[in-house]
Amino acid sequence: MIRGYDEVDPDQGFATRTSSGSGPLTGKTAIVGVCGGIAAYKVPEVIRGLMKHGLRVYVIMTRAATRFITPLTFRTVSRNPVFVRMFEEPKLWDVEHIALAERADLFLVVPATADIIGKVASGIADDYLSTTIMACGAPVIFAPAMNSRMWENPIVQANVSRLEDLGYRFIGPERGELACGTEGTGRLASPEVIVDYCVGLLSKVLRDSPAESDFEGVRILVTAGPTREYIDPVRFISNASSGKTGYEIAKAARRRGAQVVLISGPTALRPPEGVEFIGIKTADEMFSRVMEHFPEAHVVIKTAAVVDFTPENPRPSKVKKGDPPESWSVVKLKKTPDILASLGAMKGDRILVGFAAETENVIENALRKVVDKNLDFVVANDVSTPGLGFGSDQNAVSLVYRDQTVETLPVMAKRDLADVILDRVKRLLESRNYDRPE
Repeated sequence: MIRGYDEVDPDQGFATRTSSGSGPLTGKTAIVGVCGGIAAYKVPEVIRGLMKHGLRVYVIMTRAATRFITPLTFRTVSRNPVFVRMFEEPKLWDVEHIALAERADLFLVVPATADIIGKVASGIADDYLSTTIMACGAPVIFAPAMNSRMWENPIVQANVSRLEDLGYRFIGPERGELACGTEGTGRLASPEVIVDYCVGLLSKVLRDSPAESDFEGVRILVTAGPTREYIDPVRFISNASSGKTGYEIAKAARRRGAQVVLISGPTALRPPEGVEFIGIKTADEMFSRVMEHFPEAHVVIKTAAVVDFTPENPRPSKVKKGDPPESWSVVKLKKTPDILASLGAMKGDRILVGFAAETENVIENALRKVVDKNLDFVVANDVSTPGLGFGSDQNAVSLVYRDQTVETLPVMAKRDLADVILDRVKRLLESRNYDRPE
């Protein structure tokens, strides 16, 4: 392993070579942790991209990573020392992993393996990388890459969920051809996507990311979760919506200073702190409560997956298997209220955001929806994509605007998607010279 130094800063114990780029991030430090996976060969491109934005980059490698790519490669690209083993004789007196963690403005783990995700989720710190992550107070981002079956393993998914709940962030993985020759979700996100995400996040952090009061005085109505349309007192028609996106939007809006009303169908989620929470079950109940709170709202974000059809004549008591066929063989349906269209018809100068969960012709359907229902933009996604959308902690969406422009976003945690959506809402409010109420 190469551990040499160039110009030494005696106060920090690290080389002080500057990055090759310039910009608002010049002088900031990114730590890049590299794990043992074939996708490690893409990491030098990620490092170059970060450096073009002015970041100084230090690399920590697991011992397994050195079997795929050498420390010399990363020293050459980053122009800084590379760290691998915990107990080598240090060049300087600092407790290096602690000093490195304290210097970090951003910590990126790429490719993130099931091993490092599991270690951090379990609080295990037994090598240079896991120990430094534990000591780091800066934002930590994982960019996973692994076999699709490994990624979809419930243990790995539980570890990812735990880390996200603790504030760690994830980029990808994407669906595509994997190194093992199969097709599935597990491919490392592209270097461009990783760099853009890291730069965007750090830029946001540096401007108090996002400003705690940038929605001060704004009243936001959010709907979330599914509805249940009852066939009889114990059976109902519903869908797979988990409500996670709506709850994350409500939490982010509250954190950013908004007054938030969250109207939600049945979910397994805990209502966010500091928001006015209203629980409903059916589409009719959702319609009634939305209309009740709509006049006070400046922004409405309609993430709820309202069931489109409801039984015309719900049974008053539970239908039994032994009942006559006419009691259960046919269930006549009628349409539920189109809440979004109703809001669009009475929208006024409010910001109105809809969601489109599609299985085909995603963009085409969203382009029609944004016009037909008088929306400002639609968040559209393909719910047939494995590992994304309904029930997942991640999503990949496109924002379809009223002027028919489309903004395609990378795979990201729903926690981060919430802030992106609010950023676009804020842009619309500012473009209309919105005057916050006293």
